[in-house]
Amino acid sequence: MPKKIVITKLGGPEVLKHIDYELPSNLSNSMVRIRQTSIGLNYIDTYHRTGVYPLPLDFPFCPGLEAAGDIIEIGSEVKNFKVGDRVAYSFSPPLGAYCEIRDFEADKIVKLPDYISNDEAASILLQGMTVEYLFERLYKLKKDEIFLFHAAAGGVGLIACQWANSLGAKMIGTVSNEEKSQLAKKNGCEYTINYKNENVFEKVSNITNKKLVNVVYDAVGKDTFDTSIKCLTYRGLLVSFGQSSGMVKEVNLHSTFNPKSLYFTRPTLMHYIRDRDELDDSSNKLFEKIRNKEIKPNIFKSFKLSEASDAHELIQSRKSSGSIILKP
Repeated sequence: MPKKIVITKLGGPEVLKHIDYELPSNLSNSMVRIRQTSIGLNYIDTYHRTGVYPLPLDFPFCPGLEAAGDIIEIGSEVKNFKVGDRVAYSFSPPLGAYCEIRDFEADKIVKLPDYISNDEAASILLQGMTVEYLFERLYKLKKDEIFLFHAAAGGVGLIACQWANSLGAKMIGTVSNEEKSQLAKKNGCEYTINYKNENVFEKVSNITNKKLVNVVYDAVGKDTFDTSIKCLTYRGLLVSFGQSSGMVKEVNLHSTFNPKSLYFTRPTLMHYIRDRDELDDSSNKLFEKIRNKEIKPNIFKSFKLSEASDAHELIQSRKSSGSIILKP
C-alpha cells in the first residue's frame, strides 16, 4: 500500500503524519497516474501547515505543490503523454504532492527533457518558473539594471542570481552570513549585503550612487517591508511574493506609497501559468536556461518522505541554501 504525508491539524512540523492510503480503482479519462520519485519542498508548504495561508480543506489533508516521476497509467482521453514518460508538475491545484503515487490532470504536467533528472526537476520547477515570471514578465529586467533581491542564498534566490547574471542585470542580494554571501556571488549575484551587521538601505544607496533601485523582490515580508520601500526610487515597484518572516503589518497606503509614487504587487506563480500555453512557455524558458548551463539546479539536501517534519524544520530554520526534496 502506498504512503503519503497528511496534515492532521494546523501547527508545527509535528502535525505531519506518514500514513497508508488507497488509490482510486479507476483513473479519470483526463488524468495520468504518476509514480513519484521526487517531491519538491517549498516554503509555501509551511504556510499551508501553519494556517498562514488558510485552505478550504478538511483535516487530514495531503500538502505539497510540486513533484516529478514516471507515468504508469494514462486516461483514455490523454493524447500527449504515454506510459513511461518522465513528467513534473508545480503549483497546480489541488494540493497533494507529498505521496508515492498520484493521479494528476494531464494538461497541468510537463514532460522532462533528457538533460534534467527527476530530482532536479522536483527541486527547481516551482522556484525556476517563479523567477521566470518575476524577471521576464511581471517586470522585465534589463541589461546592467541594478535591483534588490532579499534572501539571495535561498532556493529561489540562487536561481535568481543565475537568471539575473544571464540577463546581464546586476543583483544586490541580502544574506545572513559570509558563507551565504560567497554562495550568492558564486551563482552570479553582483553585490551582497549581510543584513545582520550592515544597513541595507545605506549599502543600496552607496552601490547605486544614491539613485536607489527601480524594483525590489521581497519574499521575506514583515522584517524587510520597510527597508524595501526605502530602497525604491521614484515610481519604483515592490514585488512582494512571500512572507517567510510573517505577514506584513497593515500599512497606510497614502503615507507608504504616495511620497515616491510607488507601485506594489503581490503576485503568485499560479496566476502566471493559468493555461497550457503559459505553462509551456514558462517551463520551456527554464529548461532552456538549464540546457545552456545558465541555470544549475542546487539540491541542498534530500529527506525520506517519512522525514517530512525534519525537512520542514530545516527550511524554517533559514539554515538551508538551495533546494530541499523529499524522496518517497
